[in-house]
Amino acid sequence: MRTLFAVPVLALVFAAHAIAQDRMPPIPVEKMTDAQKKAVADYKTIRNADLAGPPWTVLLRVPDLVVPSLQLRLHNLQNSALSQKLTELAILIAARHWTNSYEWNAHYALGIKAGLSPSVIAAVGDGRRPQGMAEDEEVLYDFCMELLHNKGVSDGTYARTLAKLGEAGIVEAAGLAGYYSYLAMVMNVARSPSPANAAQSLAPFPR
Repeated sequence: MRTLFAVPVLALVFAAHAIAQDRMPPIPVEKMTDAQKKAVADYKTIRNADLAGPPWTVLLRVPDLVVPSLQLRLHNLQNSALSQKLTELAILIAARHWTNSYEWNAHYALGIKAGLSPSVIAAVGDGRRPQGMAEDEEVLYDFCMELLHNKGVSDGTYARTLAKLGEAGIVEAAGLAGYYSYLAMVMNVARSPSPANAAQSLAPFPR
């Protein structure tokens, strides 16, 4: 009886270990190709920082993706048609949609700094519609949620978003949903772990 019980327990332990395993950890410098080394150098030149941690260490498996992906990130930071507050809200919505704790943890504090209410962020994290959103937050929330869940937006949602954010804002919002879905999917496949000092995490939605 004990032997029969031990096998399932061990199987669960190994299964849990497999789920948690980082499939694509950072590549040691001595194992990088010339193209990967160039991507690392280009990243440092553009951002004035070392390429470290996901999603960049994962994307390095395809070196040509690193710089274009970084340029999109820098656009979102520096030159977006949306405010930083709305940008961070869109990122958090995408991170929640894909249950990606790495992006959620990275942008939680940035969202607070940009002016999002902790209660709004907490509701997004719980999968609830936030109460007390500002008008622009509500418009962006409805747009991103509808796009991610329905793979498009209704005429009414489009019209409200257009009136509040303009065509450029619509493109930015859709681009943020897509870009951070792309990063989340890559990291989810790689099973990239959150940093050891991560303060925030997301519970999976019930299946």
